[in-house]
Amino acid sequence: MASLELSGVRKAFGSTPVLDDISLSLEAREFIAFLGPSGSGKSTLLRIIAGLESADAGEITLEGQRIDHLPPGQRGVAMVFQHYALYPHMTVRENMAFGLRNARVAKDEIESRVGDAARALEIEELLDRKPGQLSGGQRQRVAIGRALVKHPKIFLLDEPLSNLDAALRMRTRVELAQLRQKVDAAVIMVTHDQAEAMTLADRIVVMNDRTIQQVGPPMEIYERPANVFVAQFVGSPAMTLLPAEPVEGRSQNAKLKLGDGAEVETAVPRSQLKDGELRIGLRPENVRVIAKSKATTRAKVELVERLGERTLIYGRLSNGQAIIAEDEGNSRVKMGDEVGIKIDGAAAHVFDADGTSHHARGRAK
Repeated sequence: MASLELSGVRKAFGSTPVLDDISLSLEAREFIAFLGPSGSGKSTLLRIIAGLESADAGEITLEGQRIDHLPPGQRGVAMVFQHYALYPHMTVRENMAFGLRNARVAKDEIESRVGDAARALEIEELLDRKPGQLSGGQRQRVAIGRALVKHPKIFLLDEPLSNLDAALRMRTRVELAQLRQKVDAAVIMVTHDQAEAMTLADRIVVMNDRTIQQVGPPMEIYERPANVFVAQFVGSPAMTLLPAEPVEGRSQNAKLKLGDGAEVETAVPRSQLKDGELRIGLRPENVRVIAKSKATTRAKVELVERLGERTLIYGRLSNGQAIIAEDEGNSRVKMGDEVGIKIDGAAAHVFDADGTSHHARGRAK
């Protein structure tokens, strides 16, 4: 049985639609990330699950029981807010115990739960401090601990790392990954950071334009994006999209001609493609700098981004179209150079005019 089931959830604020027919199943102990740009509806959906917003239509069930008509405290969920929402005049211990005291949980039970959560989060030495005496990462762990003591069936995390600096965000990401192994509950995290989603989630729910664009494991989302939006939103840098025309031939797979005349033999079945404009999608790792004599085409270099283990080359084809290629970490390419680039057609994606994607047979799922 699914731990959480959303069916046909809709929401509008006045005349402005925010969520349109959202349906989703979450398994027990599964970690799901709602990933999307600002305004895509992901935080509103989280608040509807928590009971902080009401849906205009649809149903929400948790372990077979409908909960969308229940108040937040009776839903079996616990939410960790983006801005922590800790009481500044209370100690860490008091902040973590506050909700349990309001629920009239026995004192001994409160102490036991607070102690267990503090040990799991490694904040035992902070229990008598107040929030103003804590770092951002410590306050984040206290906020998680306050949710943990409720023994919820589902944790809801709203942009839990967005207020932390880069180094602390990385450390806290590791702590979240470790924490999920200790918690007997499902987790839903809202984020606009694809690295967080790719690192932590069992499945990613990509949202845009009020609806779900794609649901799947992280590498499936990356390697087999459902449409142009997913292809360009997931991956850094974004996938290169180039207008292309089909080339007649005997192969069952599509052969495409780029704007500069170069031809790329893909592994996408020709029969899948619709008539009309096509675009070829290329990840940087599938476009390599190579000797001009062995190249698919050539590009004029506009930027060289050195990342240590690899170098990204931003260039333009002879017809002015931008393309991103990858080179070795010790690349000698310089701005202004003309370089040969080899396109791995077997890894290319092809997009119809409506944005629907097509992929090679047998690639990772």
